[in-house]
Amino acid sequence: MKKIVKAIGLFSGGLDSAIATKLIKDQGIEVTALNFTSPFCTCIGEGCSIGNMAQQLGIPIKLMKKGKDYIKLIKNPKFGHGKGMNPCIDCRIYILKKAKKYAKEIGADFIFTGEVLDQRPMSQRHNTLLLIEKEAGLKGKLLRPLSAGLLPETEAEKKGLVDRKQLLKFQGRQRRPQLDLASKFKIEGFMCGNSGCRLTEKEFAIKLKDLFKNKKNVDIRELILLAIGRHFRYGPNKIIVGRNKIENERITKLRQKSELLFEPVGIMGPTTLLQGKSNKNSIGLAASLTAYYSDAEEDQVLIKYGKEILSKEIKINKTKDKILDECRVK
Repeated sequence: MKKIVKAIGLFSGGLDSAIATKLIKDQGIEVTALNFTSPFCTCIGEGCSIGNMAQQLGIPIKLMKKGKDYIKLIKNPKFGHGKGMNPCIDCRIYILKKAKKYAKEIGADFIFTGEVLDQRPMSQRHNTLLLIEKEAGLKGKLLRPLSAGLLPETEAEKKGLVDRKQLLKFQGRQRRPQLDLASKFKIEGFMCGNSGCRLTEKEFAIKLKDLFKNKKNVDIRELILLAIGRHFRYGPNKIIVGRNKIENERITKLRQKSELLFEPVGIMGPTTLLQGKSNKNSIGLAASLTAYYSDAEEDQVLIKYGKEILSKEIKINKTKDKILDECRVK
């Protein structure tokens, strides 16, 4: 009997990884999709189901979390950051090392990605692609089906596990060739037309730098909170003010027992979270920020606050614009 060839595909659920998976699967290769989740993914939320894309392609999917070791990598990446806090080269090496380990566990013959030569300026240049696979311990072993014809022949191709003639020669940032193939293959619902990573965003990078500067040991919950609400810094205290009902609910859910919540009394307004050891001044600022962003027409607003139960009240004036600007994380 002919040996079943198995492959691991790095799978974002986006256009490129979906097409790469289709190309490999159509060669009769058994593909398992491997996706890495993190608090920095912009795709988590309504309308983003990577599971549906895997199901559409008829492949199983394995989800892995980027853990505390990934946070350390972001702080001090060997190959530096991009325009934001994105350690793109180190990130690729990180996930490929984990993919290599997982491939060994399930007996996969090779690993492939949806990368396109010269599509991304930091991590997808020719020399950088080769550097990444070398650093990940996959020199000559990492297949990139969309640009394989422009790259050195890999081990899987040399062994005849993959037919190189059926692979592509895509290059650059244009998306039309991929979109045409998606139409041909009837692939729909792919996600992440951009990088899909908040670390590339300027405002998010500013908030993350502030967090790293003021907190030695950062946990996943704090990273999730960076994508929620308006952020203010008052000495050792961090104040997060919700912008809508969904954010208010998430702030409430993510609050730790030692942290205070604030809400206006009798009117629509934000839920505000006060982190760090509180005192009279930090409580006053959190309350006045809550008042500022509430629907109250009067300058003075009644605010309730507390931990599990908002049992305390304070009547306070809305924050002045000058103080607002001074305390905003920017």
